[in-house]
Amino acid sequence: MNKAVNDGTPGEVWSGTWVADRLGVELVGDARLTDLLGLALRRNPKRAHLLVSNVLGKHVPQSPSVVYGQGFALGRRVRDLLGDEEAARAVVLGYAETATGLGHSVADGIALAPYLHSTRRPVPGVAPAGGFEESHSHATSHLLLPENPALLAGEGPLVLVDDEFSTGNTVLNTIWDLHERYPRDRYVVVALVDMRSEADTGRLESFAREIDARVDLVAAASGTVRLPEGVLEKGQDLVARYEDAGLGARGCSESAATAARARPALTHPHPAIHRVDLMWPRDLPDGGRHGFTPAHRIRLENALPAMAARLAEALPADADRVHILGFEELMYAPLRLARELEQVAQDTEFTYSTTTRSPVLAVDDPGYAIRTRLTFPAHDTPADGPGDRYAYNVAGARFDAVVAVVDDTADTPELHAPDGLLAQLAEHAPHVVLVVVPSHTPERPPMLPEPLRGPAFSSYAPEDVGWLLQDLSDVTLEAPTEEREEAIQSGGAHYAESLPVEYQPSDHYQELFQAALTESSARLAQAVGAVTEIVLQERSPHPVLVSLARAGTPVGVLMRRWAQFRHGLDLPHYAVSIVRGRGIDANALRWLAEHHDPADVVFVDGWTGKGAITRELTEAIREFEAQGGPVGFDPEIAVLADPGSCVRTYGTREDFLIPSACLNSTVSGLISRTVLRADLVGPDDFHGAKFYRELAGADVSVDFLDAVAARFPEVVEAVGAQAKELLAGDREPTWEGWAAVERISEEYGIHDVNLVKPGVGETTRVLLRRVPWKILARAGAGADLDHVRLLAEQRGVPVEEVAELPYTCVGLIHPKYTRGATGADGRAVAL
Repeated sequence: MNKAVNDGTPGEVWSGTWVADRLGVELVGDARLTDLLGLALRRNPKRAHLLVSNVLGKHVPQSPSVVYGQGFALGRRVRDLLGDEEAARAVVLGYAETATGLGHSVADGIALAPYLHSTRRPVPGVAPAGGFEESHSHATSHLLLPENPALLAGEGPLVLVDDEFSTGNTVLNTIWDLHERYPRDRYVVVALVDMRSEADTGRLESFAREIDARVDLVAAASGTVRLPEGVLEKGQDLVARYEDAGLGARGCSESAATAARARPALTHPHPAIHRVDLMWPRDLPDGGRHGFTPAHRIRLENALPAMAARLAEALPADADRVHILGFEELMYAPLRLARELEQVAQDTEFTYSTTTRSPVLAVDDPGYAIRTRLTFPAHDTPADGPGDRYAYNVAGARFDAVVAVVDDTADTPELHAPDGLLAQLAEHAPHVVLVVVPSHTPERPPMLPEPLRGPAFSSYAPEDVGWLLQDLSDVTLEAPTEEREEAIQSGGAHYAESLPVEYQPSDHYQELFQAALTESSARLAQAVGAVTEIVLQERSPHPVLVSLARAGTPVGVLMRRWAQFRHGLDLPHYAVSIVRGRGIDANALRWLAEHHDPADVVFVDGWTGKGAITRELTEAIREFEAQGGPVGFDPEIAVLADPGSCVRTYGTREDFLIPSACLNSTVSGLISRTVLRADLVGPDDFHGAKFYRELAGADVSVDFLDAVAARFPEVVEAVGAQAKELLAGDREPTWEGWAAVERISEEYGIHDVNLVKPGVGETTRVLLRRVPWKILARAGAGADLDHVRLLAEQRGVPVEEVAELPYTCVGLIHPKYTRGATGADGRAVAL
């Protein structure tokens, strides 16, 4: 067997010689490189050669003190670089699967920072806080599953740890993904070896300038790999020839010859497997998959002596060489156990390595890093299906005992099967001990219900929208408009605690709605198409539409229909509640994070007024994440019309009549406004709403959708031009609408921007739901205001024409409202 670290003994063969001689691969750089690294080959379409670390504790058995010491020393260097104050604000992130133990050791060296490692194991009920790809790995998809999503949302330094820094792609992918969501000023990249090529060396500096952040690199050694022309093809051919000819050491039989040469055959080929209960501390994480804090570290340090003592009692008294074998991502716990044993039982030689999912060619040659390979079935029910797993350089190593350390997720029948890992270890060691540590699973919040769908809830088709609401249809919530207004303005009640009586439009008003729909359907179709195209190009190629109930819901359905019409996409669409002054439904966000990547969620509303909901959503998302909710939601709203210049994602900034604003539930799937009242909505409930089934005869919800969607074919060209123009133009919000509202509030003596409702849509809402005082109309506004004028006439509200108004109209709610300020019929009167 090759020694773990080349100690410079004359005549000793470097464990990269075999590959170097056959492929011409060279390691150039620090003198320590050949001590730290060997070479092997693997069947991989991206990179045939493999740098095999002698000190990582993955493929090569090594002293646990050496493995732990390498990472710990790097952590000390990082702490010195950052200083204690910044180190205490840092978060350490390690990469699955090879660097989970290294990253944790670095975090121990820093001592002040929490640790998290990426994982390829999805955990039910734990929403990913992010993810990224590893360019050259055998398996690429990484998930970030912190128990506390706020772990990644801080502003302190992020320390990224991998075993090698070669092209830099993995690290840059990670930083890019996380920096878009949680920008910070400083990153530190840590690796055992920095093996970048000359071409890749400058990428880190240019990348740092691009994101306007400092990026430092800390490595134990540096150099580069010189690869001759055609090395990938030659390496692949060499692997194929060895595997096809059976020359590589494979499976159980692959190491039989080596084992026979190394020591006499076992007299008891199938020894009993001895299971040891370490009495792992309750609620102590087994590693960093969901986060590991400095407080966890202290608990582990205190528990290690007793756990190691229990394990030592299970080992043969005469054992000279004992190997601790970790399991894929579970590297840190077995490493710390092995190091503790090494320190208390100094007469025994302890080594440490872990199993892996990465297939590497094994060649029984002193100049090759992977001498033997045990192949066995995966035993943790992996998300990507069954497959082979491997343990390298264990067979034939003459261990007196092997301790296999797995988590309880991996303690399955496959582990104990005749061809499983334990049976194969028993072929090569007279004593096999099994240690099972509990796999930490974050506490799951109560199960949230599935979305409500039509026809049971709403008149929309079930595929059009899922309502993340609870059905309050059987609860009496309606109150006269005047009573609601008095209670709201006096502070006695919040507007979301009751519902206005649903306005029943007259025949004349219904005719106005139909005329407006006929007149504006093409303009609506174009705006729908434009905003959907912008979402698909800028936000996500597979967005999850989440409309803000209820004004946003018809728009969300139309955007979904456009994506299906134009691109053949079947986009998911949900409706959630947001309440001014109370924020967005946090349970709805949790449900979305459990079922979708938050980064794909696009919030949708009908239009902007002064931008209050835009600001409300931004603050609500910030607070949600600060309180430990899943992170990654983008609060930027996509709207059909943005007359207030409050968002970047819109179909138009014209203030025109969107006919769905003319009506209430009868154009919104017969769903009421959302309700948030403590006696009806508990801490684990969705916000509520009612389904007005009794209004089915007046429902035009689907008629509205069909009328707009029918115009899709004729606006395709115009949509393409409009989307192109918008994407190329300056769409930064100016918030001119908010400024106008503040000015109007002061000019008219209202002194409360919440009582000023700008735009056609908001003015219509005032007339339908609140106690209006005045309507300001831009001079010369035409048919877009016909329905406003009719409603104003019915409510006895004066319409005042204003020469310079940034909106088509503005609705003013009656300030300082009491019922004494109206006539007996509840109509508004002038102050």
